[in-house]
Amino acid sequence: MKLFAQDSHLDLSHPHVMGILNVTPDSFSDGGTHNTLIDAVKHANLMINAGATIIDVGGESTRPGAADVSVEEELARVVPVVEAIAQRFEVWISVDTSKPEVIREVSRVGAHIINDIRSLTEPGAVEAAAETGLPVCLMHMQGQPKTMQEAPKYDDVYADVNRFFIEHIERCERAGIPKEKLLLDPGFGFGKNLSHNYALLARLSEFHHFGLPLLVGMSRKSMIGQLLNVGPSERLSGSLACAVIAAMQGAHIIRVHDVKETVEAMRVVEATLAAKENKRYE
Repeated sequence: MKLFAQDSHLDLSHPHVMGILNVTPDSFSDGGTHNTLIDAVKHANLMINAGATIIDVGGESTRPGAADVSVEEELARVVPVVEAIAQRFEVWISVDTSKPEVIREVSRVGAHIINDIRSLTEPGAVEAAAETGLPVCLMHMQGQPKTMQEAPKYDDVYADVNRFFIEHIERCERAGIPKEKLLLDPGFGFGKNLSHNYALLARLSEFHHFGLPLLVGMSRKSMIGQLLNVGPSERLSGSLACAVIAAMQGAHIIRVHDVKETVEAMRVVEATLAAKENKRYE
């Protein structure tokens, strides 16, 4: 399985680590730490040197209760960072956005993936994504970021997420986005309580029936904090456990804050999966 964008390709025969680069003042874990261009590029460099093969740039916090960001503000935060990374590094760049104006502009300056928590449901977003020809990650979310964690409810969380993917894949195809350009993210922590999150993680491998890359993001999230009763800065061990469980089930892209530790964990996963398939591993 491969992804193609910007005259480049990403080989998904092994798990990739996507490093999180929030250029926001208010993200739940690292808000305000990388929101100047120099700091953002420095942090991208650190993550690339640690083994990240994708950098995910986000200019709007999606934590529960986060304030909305204007198009102009998001463009000002994100575009210079994407352009600077594209000019300096041989790395794939993902942009976490829902706005059509941002989708078009980041495509122009070198982005490879549109990572949209709203799955191209904002007015004009699906058309903008189709125009760029870039791969798109569709993520499941119940509700909207401001209120999504206010008593989320499902009859069957796996069935609901599965149905969501079916509907949104069809919607993208109708808009001119080929199925092979899509990635799927179950949306851990987005309109889901503790039991919903672990029910999805336990059944993650079942989403392979779509034949599409799976992207997961559980790093430092409340599904770890609530279980272990620790704050965001103390969630590394739980984050690594989630990453390993996902990768052992065939997740292709693991979105994380702690790149070095996750890359090392993925080497252990790769060695194990290779041995399982009776492949020689060195």
